[in-house]
Amino acid sequence: MKSEADQEDERLASLAVILPLAVMGFVIAAGCWTLFAVAGIHLRAELSLSNLQFGLLLAMPMAVSALLAVPAGLAARKFGARRIMLICLAGLAVCMVILLTTDTFPGYLLSAGGLGLAGGFYSAGLQFVTSNCQHDRLGLVLGVFGAGVTGAGFTYYLVPLFHEAFSWQGVPLAYLIVLLLVLALLLLLTDSEDAIADPETETSIRILFGRLRQQGAWQLGAYFGLVAGGFFALALWLPDYLSSQFELQVQSGARLAQWFVIPGALAQILGGGLSDRYGSPRVVGRSLLIGLVALVVLSYPPMTLFIQGVEATIKVEYALPMTVESIFVVVLGVALGCAMGSLQRMAIIESRQNAAFVAGLLLVSACSVAFVLPVIFGAVNHWLGVRSAVFMILFLLLCICQIMFARFSRRHERQVLLQPGI
Repeated sequence: MKSEADQEDERLASLAVILPLAVMGFVIAAGCWTLFAVAGIHLRAELSLSNLQFGLLLAMPMAVSALLAVPAGLAARKFGARRIMLICLAGLAVCMVILLTTDTFPGYLLSAGGLGLAGGFYSAGLQFVTSNCQHDRLGLVLGVFGAGVTGAGFTYYLVPLFHEAFSWQGVPLAYLIVLLLVLALLLLLTDSEDAIADPETETSIRILFGRLRQQGAWQLGAYFGLVAGGFFALALWLPDYLSSQFELQVQSGARLAQWFVIPGALAQILGGGLSDRYGSPRVVGRSLLIGLVALVVLSYPPMTLFIQGVEATIKVEYALPMTVESIFVVVLGVALGCAMGSLQRMAIIESRQNAAFVAGLLLVSACSVAFVLPVIFGAVNHWLGVRSAVFMILFLLLCICQIMFARFSRRHERQVLLQPGI
């Protein structure tokens, strides 16, 4: 019989291999997720796409992710997370091949939907890492895994770089090579025993939802959806927004958008680590408050105010300089990232025995919001003609989230008194 110390050493050694591979896979999957955030701008010019078509192209990966998240989570629990992760990566590789061979809007729309397999990878990957992690490190480990969203920032850098040197189609080729490499590493360095399959696991969504309703995980999924969905939607929209707002080239706007995505993704590590120490409710509440302050500033569009004075009319012009707006965009990204890391930890701890299903539920909620918001952003931008209205919409969503979460956390504090580890 192995001692507890030996078992812990084995678990740590396994996690040291599993976690980097899972994060590497999620980095490339997230890069695929947001490929059309920059490439779509070039396609809009090449194919003369309308704002609605452009918004649909951005939203398709999120829509398919929402559809796949729960089935992928259940399949990961029943057949093994490693197997589902491999299938998702192989599917993403096929999508890269389609991108390299198509030149029509329906073809690009089909490949955009296929990129939603990144959502299936997230559900399976979260189950993969949580099954090899102890409770007291869960927030940090989940934050590290969630930080794989930095892959979206790499897309913002690679697409303009390849477009200048060759063509943006060079990015799918580069991603195809990396996807095949990650597939090979997962096959060679991990074992099917690393992700325990349970053929007898409960697969009835009705029963699982009933259990989660009693535990409050579905409420946390809704809060996570508002925060993470807003983060993903804004990450998709920012390259076009910044390019138009400050009259920049697409390459410059995309590189500016990295300063929202990458700090926000890395902030999930900070949010998870702080939650391990101070508790998730406190971290979420502070993070949302900071995000609301940033959104208030970003919501104001450039304006000219005429004040009728005693002897003359005073003209006051207001417009945020690009540097100031970039700072508040970074602050907003970090605040949302901390909240995402904390909410993710809180939801998984509430129902750790159903971690894969909960991960799917979180992703369904986030991707549903991220699917709807780009379409709303495009419609509001077209009808209202005020680009900063996207921040007004996000401010309203986060206000709702803050109020609802405050009520939930008051009830949750009673549980914390009885279970200090939560």
